[in-house]
Amino acid sequence: MPKQKCYPPVPLTDIRISDPFWSRYLDLVKEVMLPYQWDALNDRIPGAEPSCAVQNFQIAAGLAQGEFQGEVFQDSDVAKWLEAAAYLLAAGPDPELEAVADGMIEIIEKAQRPDGYLDTYFIIKEPKKRWSNLYECHEMYVAGHIIEAAAAYYQATGKRRLLDVACRLADHIESVFGTEPEKIQGYPGHQEIELALVKLYQATQNEKYLALSKFFIDQRGKKPNYFQKEWEGSRDRRTFKTGAPVPPPDLKYNQSHEPVLQQEAAVGHAVRAVYMYSAMADLAREAGDQELLKSCRRLWDNIASKQLYITGGIGSTHNGEAFTFDYDLPNDTAYAETCASIGLIFFAHRMLQMDMDSRYGDVMERALYNVVLGSASRDGKRFFYVNPLEAWPKACGGNPDKQHVKPVRQKWFGCACCPPNAARLIASLPDYVCDYDCGEKELTVHLYICGKITLDKNIWFEASGDYIGSGKAEYIYRGESAEMTLRMRLPGWS
Repeated sequence: MPKQKCYPPVPLTDIRISDPFWSRYLDLVKEVMLPYQWDALNDRIPGAEPSCAVQNFQIAAGLAQGEFQGEVFQDSDVAKWLEAAAYLLAAGPDPELEAVADGMIEIIEKAQRPDGYLDTYFIIKEPKKRWSNLYECHEMYVAGHIIEAAAAYYQATGKRRLLDVACRLADHIESVFGTEPEKIQGYPGHQEIELALVKLYQATQNEKYLALSKFFIDQRGKKPNYFQKEWEGSRDRRTFKTGAPVPPPDLKYNQSHEPVLQQEAAVGHAVRAVYMYSAMADLAREAGDQELLKSCRRLWDNIASKQLYITGGIGSTHNGEAFTFDYDLPNDTAYAETCASIGLIFFAHRMLQMDMDSRYGDVMERALYNVVLGSASRDGKRFFYVNPLEAWPKACGGNPDKQHVKPVRQKWFGCACCPPNAARLIASLPDYVCDYDCGEKELTVHLYICGKITLDKNIWFEASGDYIGSGKAEYIYRGESAEMTLRMRLPGWS
C-alpha cells in the first residue's frame, strides 16, 4: 500500500519559541519543573509521597540494596522525565541537565538484563513472573516510555546509549511476542508501546519495530480473548495487587472487547484508549492503511462530538478513569485525567498530519491551554491528576464519590504519571506548532505561538502577535525568494 499523505512536523531544533505567554512555561519546565521532579524521583521533597523510582533502578543495577517500592509501573516516571529533558536539550545546550540525564541513562543500562529485559519490579522482586500478567502489570507500558525517551534523546543529542538500550529491549519483546506458535500471542494491558515502537522505527528505520507495533494492534480483541485465557491460566483468576480472587477481566476497560477495526465508540480507561488510537493513526500513516484510518476517524468523531468536556478533558468517571456513555459529562465528579488530555493531543496531532482538518487543531489547542496548563501550578511544584470543572472542598473529603477530586494541587503522587507527562508535553511544544511538506513547499500552522520557524538555512518565518490577548497572529516571510504556501488554521472559536 502507498503511504498515507502526511505533513511531518518541523524538527524541534528548527523552531525557536519566543512568546510572551509560552516562553515563561518553557522556562518554568526547564528551571523549576524538571529539577523539582528530579528531586521527587529521588525522594527529596519533604511532605510529598515517596517515588522510589530512581532507587528502584539503582537496586536493579546492583548499585544499592533494598526492596522494590512503589507502583509496578514506577519506572515510567523516570523515562518520561528523561524524555522531557531530551526536548529541552533539543532546544539548546544545557551541560548540567545533560550530565544528570547521562548519569541516569548509565544506571538504566546497568539495570538491563543480558537478554534485553528491563523492568525493575520483575528484576528485583519476581524475576520468574515476567510476561505472566499482561492485563495488570504494565511491563510493555514501561518499555514504551523507555523507548520514547530513547528516541527523543537520540534526536536531541545524537547519543546512542539509551537508543541501544531501547533496541535491545524491543528486540527482546519481539523474541517473546508474535504469531509463531512458540511465542505469546498477547498484547499490553496498558497501551503505550505501540506508538513508541513507531518512534523507534522512525529513529532506526528498522521495520521489525513497525511490524511489532502492528502485531499488538491487530492482535487486540481477537477471539478467543487473550486476557480471558490469561485470567484462567497464569493469573489463576486472582489479582496481582492482593492475590485475592477476582471476576473475569473487563475487556472494555482496556479496549480489548473487539478488534480495533470493529470498535465504534471510545470506551474504557481514557488514557489507554487515546494512546492506542494514536498508534493506530501512526500505523495508518506509515502503511497507507485506509481501513485503520477510517477507524481512527470514527473513534475521533465519537470522542469529539459526544464524550469531550468543554475544557478538552476526557474520561468522565473515577471508576476506571474511564469513558462512560455519550453526553455523560458531569462537572463535579469528572475525572478528566491530565494524562488523558495529553494522549488526546497526541491523537489530534497525528490526525492533523493526515487529514489537515482544523477540528483536530481546535481540540488540541483546547486541551493544551485548559487541561495541561491548568494541571500545574504557576510555580511548577504542584499538580492536578484529576481536572473537574467544579470542586466543593468539603465534598472532596467527605463524599466518597468525590474523593478523587482535590481542591488544591498536590506536591506529588504515589502514582505520579501526570506531572512528568505534563513536563514532557510542554517541553515538546515546538513539535505541535506547525507541519511542513517540503515537497509541496507547504507550511501549515496549527498553534499560534510566537518565534522563528526555520525551513532551511535560507528560508524562515517570524511569528509574532498577541494570540492570547487579542487573537492576532502575524507571520513574516524571510529569506530567499521562493514559491511557498502558508496555511493557517482558522480556529473554531473565531
